[in-house]
Amino acid sequence: MPIAPRLSDSEAAALRSLAERENRSLQDVAREAIREYAENRSRTELLDQILDEELPRYAEALERLGQ
Repeated sequence: MPIAPRLSDSEAAALRSLAERENRSLQDVAREAIREYAENRSRTELLDQILDEELPRYAEALERLGQ
């Protein structure tokens, strides 16, 4: 599904500048940025979930280590 995000003038200029420096299309740079954002967000959410599940199990040991 094609989308056309509305960028501010400064966002568009930054995207254009990056694309020119890397000799790539605006679309390629934008797609890569979105892909990286989604991957990083997924990793962060997974890490948060694991910490929420596992930290209580080790809370006492972590408390002692902090003393």
